[in-house]
Amino acid sequence: MKNKIKVVSLEDRVPKLKQHRKKKANRRLLFLLTLFLVLILSVLYFQSSFSRVHSVDVTGNELIQKDEIITISGIKKGDNVWGINRNEVKSILEKEAEIQSAKVKLIFPNKIVLHIEEFKKEAYLVDESNFYVILSNGKVLAQPESTMTPVDAPLLRGFKEDATLESMIEQLNELPEEVQNLISEIILQPKNTDPLHITLFMNDGYEVSATIRTFSEKMVHYPSIVSQIDPSKKGIIDLEVGSYFRAYETEGEEDEKEESER
Repeated sequence: MKNKIKVVSLEDRVPKLKQHRKKKANRRLLFLLTLFLVLILSVLYFQSSFSRVHSVDVTGNELIQKDEIITISGIKKGDNVWGINRNEVKSILEKEAEIQSAKVKLIFPNKIVLHIEEFKKEAYLVDESNFYVILSNGKVLAQPESTMTPVDAPLLRGFKEDATLESMIEQLNELPEEVQNLISEIILQPKNTDPLHITLFMNDGYEVSATIRTFSEKMVHYPSIVSQIDPSKKGIIDLEVGSYFRAYETEGEEDEKEESER
């Protein structure tokens, strides 16, 4: 059986070719019109106030004021949003002692948002009646935060801006936040046998004797140690060598006993 070959006449093909060419021409025209419209809108946008910075917002900041961050960034209202080098602004902001990282974001058409992540406020260095913020990177801010006693981080007394302070901050950094929040004050009280001896006053009424060398290693167990002490008794938890508790009453009784024996 022979295969039948269907023959299409030229007259039948011409209308289809014309229709195909017409659709192709229409698509090309639509593309050109769209491109032209985009170009017109782009020119209008860049010539209008919509391409100029209308507002600058700052998020995540606590230690540095919003206006100061905007000033440092160098971004001003009226600047061309496409002329802002975001990587350069990010680099400038991250040079500030308080800023750990920064992001510069454009919210179309003309709003700039500066996302700031600051170093954690680790403690306060007490100098006379001033309280200077110490960051988690060990830097001490030049300006005192307040003359009012802060309560959102431990107070460090007897320290100077030296290697000892850096070691103390490193040790604090290694502590869980829940343990850090229990510390009210840390006082550097060097001994002949230990120049890094410290005394801590805790928010729950206990006193801790420790050394900076093993501070985080020993202090991480503080909640467990306290849970084993009669809550009606307050005293000193010694973490210098081992770990033991001396109640204040016991010290008083020993003093009375010594006096009675004289």
